[in-house]
Amino acid sequence: MKEPIARHLFASGDLGEALAFFRRTRDELRTLRLVRVSIEWVRLFDINGDYFELYGLGYQDDGIIPVLESFDTPFKRESIHVAIAAPYKEFKTGRRYPWAADRVM
Repeated sequence: MKEPIARHLFASGDLGEALAFFRRTRDELRTLRLVRVSIEWVRLFDINGDYFELYGLGYQDDGIIPVLESFDTPFKRESIHVAIAAPYKEFKTGRRYPWAADRVM
């Protein structure tokens, strides 16, 4: 696996810094494709496989919900914190508003 383009340490517990890190560095990635979340890191991938890593925040932490929402990631709030046997959870990014969803036929 490639090394991350950028890495941020979530040691301070400041969620604002973590969100700012992803906002600041997002322009270096192409179209966002997926996010992987383990118990100790969050990795945001683009279509080329390049990624950014936020180390120190995982799916068991409360701060993961605003981070995933900042990528428009569809996930279930009630089960995001549940432990799994796999090394990480994987979600697609960029929820889209369906074309013509508001039209009545």
